[in-house]
Amino acid sequence: MFLIAFFSFAGCTQKEKLEKVRVGEVTHSLFYAPLYVAIGKGYFKEAGLDVDLQTTAGGDKTMTALLSNGIDIALVGSETTIYVHSQGAKDPVINFAQLTQTDGTFLVSRKKVDSFSWRDLEGTTFLGQRKGGMPQMAGEFVLKKHGIDPQKDLNLIQSIEFANIANAFASGTGDYVQLFEPTASIFEKEGRGHIVASFGAELGKVPYTTFMAKESFLKKDAKTAEAFTKAIYKAQQWVDTHSPAEIAKVTAPFFKDTPSDIMVKVIERYKNQNSYATNPILDEEEWNNLQSIMKEAGELPKQVPHAELVNTKIAEKAIGQ
Repeated sequence: MFLIAFFSFAGCTQKEKLEKVRVGEVTHSLFYAPLYVAIGKGYFKEAGLDVDLQTTAGGDKTMTALLSNGIDIALVGSETTIYVHSQGAKDPVINFAQLTQTDGTFLVSRKKVDSFSWRDLEGTTFLGQRKGGMPQMAGEFVLKKHGIDPQKDLNLIQSIEFANIANAFASGTGDYVQLFEPTASIFEKEGRGHIVASFGAELGKVPYTTFMAKESFLKKDAKTAEAFTKAIYKAQQWVDTHSPAEIAKVTAPFFKDTPSDIMVKVIERYKNQNSYATNPILDEEEWNNLQSIMKEAGELPKQVPHAELVNTKIAEKAIGQ
């Protein structure tokens, strides 16, 4: 009786020690597999954290939630920190842990294309991403790389909200659309569209999605940020050393409506193009690549030094450097 009571009390005490951290993800996608692995494998709990994950669809909504203290940590494109900085924020938003290092979108065609060429897009209606967001800037950068002027050579639609783009395409809008996984592969399986190219494979390495928080949070809750980053790093290493099927099994509870074969295919695509960062350090070269893409898109307010909006000390400490 005494032992049962003791262990019950010990369990309660351990549970009470978990610190709640509110995390907002810009979208819900297998592109963020290491995050779900960190939850599913219990790495956050091992670090003393109780992660409350919510999907805050769209970069603008995610940043609003962070700035208004609706969440503690945001998972969103690192370009958003530059936008906040340009507005003269007294409490700047700082990137402290990188999760993905390539674009995560794919080009989906409504019609089956046997031999795709990027020039096939000329004169078509292209359902793109929100103006100023990383998917849109990355998409336009790739189009220009292939000699296509997004504003002149095709009918570019950017007026649809991020969360509604897939539904708009499914309803008949556009000849081509830029989609994240697993939506792109689900559409392909259902015959709604056909994946013809990867923007990630075309673009190269960029700090596409990072964990960020207000500077005040990182100072006040430095140990929390470090514990969080350690858990992410552990998950990144696990994802890097395990097969798509094993990763799919761990992340399946987070994608209950996604067939297992689709999950494996999606994760395999992302692993093959090295989308998942293997450690949380956002280096200066990637930061400069990001700003080059923003500048090309006409969306860079002002060049910002790496050290000003990126804190690598937390990630370096987390991985033992």
